[in-house]
Amino acid sequence: MLLRVEEGRAGLVGGEGPKVTHHAILETHEAHGETTLIAAPEKIVDLCRYLKSDEKFLRLSGITAVDWHPAEPRFEVVYHLHSIERNQRVRIKCRLGSDRAEIESVYSVWRAADWYEREVFDMFGVGFRNHPNLVRILMPVDWEGHPLRKDYPVHGYKYSYPNE
Repeated sequence: MLLRVEEGRAGLVGGEGPKVTHHAILETHEAHGETTLIAAPEKIVDLCRYLKSDEKFLRLSGITAVDWHPAEPRFEVVYHLHSIERNQRVRIKCRLGSDRAEIESVYSVWRAADWYEREVFDMFGVGFRNHPNLVRILMPVDWEGHPLRKDYPVHGYKYSYPNE
């Protein structure tokens, strides 16, 4: 079975088999043999559970974000999934406005999401509800701001290191 795009929706088909869609998928794109699903942020956990359990996307390869500032929705949280059994990859994108830069954690689906979500939080300031330990992972705990945001000052904020 392969993930394929049909009429702007993602479907999982096996040969001539029936197409299956998921209610969380808003739109789809295909490029270079890989499918991108644009999903409703409030349904991300449900979609990820479905893709993992029913469609065999067992491996979470990574989570990142994109800051489209000044455009709205400002952020895209991007999930990269891999099905070893199918030798197939899929990308899920959830769009978040700057006024609600928070999404449900997928840690309950893949434990590997732990550090990926922490990195996105640290670098972009996107929150992950129900994450077991959402604290900075790359920057010092008292660091001001989120360095990969487009509105972050080019030279950073004034920061003094201890013992300087």
